[in-house]
Amino acid sequence: MRQFWLFLVLVTLVLLPFIFWGEELMNRFTLDGSIAWLGNFGEWAWLGGIGLLVADIIMPIPGTLVMSALGYIYGTIIGGLFAALGSFASGTVGYWICRSLGEKGAIKILGKKGYVKGRVTFDRVGGWMVVLSRWLPVFPEVISCMAGLNRMSPVKFHLALLCSAIPMGFIYAIIGQAGMENPTLAIVLSAGLPPVIWLIINPIFKKMS
Repeated sequence: MRQFWLFLVLVTLVLLPFIFWGEELMNRFTLDGSIAWLGNFGEWAWLGGIGLLVADIIMPIPGTLVMSALGYIYGTIIGGLFAALGSFASGTVGYWICRSLGEKGAIKILGKKGYVKGRVTFDRVGGWMVVLSRWLPVFPEVISCMAGLNRMSPVKFHLALLCSAIPMGFIYAIIGQAGMENPTLAIVLSAGLPPVIWLIINPIFKKMS
């Protein structure tokens, strides 16, 4: 039960910045706005883009538009790499912040039964949670934090995160290079490709572990 309440608390904490600053940031970070903002960093635009994607953990940054802007500035390959790196770094930061609380901290927050149940759940389906949630708003940050708190295998978490971050990064970089905003095809591919990749990678991971 504590897992459920913690999930709701984390969702609320992620949503609060949207309530206060979401409209302002969404108006500022259109595709053109994101390109202009990153352009202010000159040759360090890639670092600004990665920083914005990591900041999406606590701020309502439209990450897909930032990824598209990186694609527009650097092209499909380099821009895709930076976009994927930013998405991966965002999930990694949330995971390790919560994992750093340790087992004692997790038990204090979740209770012994909740912690044991959470570890079993994330060991069994944590990878699927990561790949199925990454394209959605709010949920990627929450799932990363929950995975860290429940001490999901670091290797499994980061592998699932890569299966999500890499296709998303390159898909939106391609869209950005073409100068389009939020096309339906990009949303469909960023939602559909990660589970397919995980379906292939997960059995290989289980055999090797």
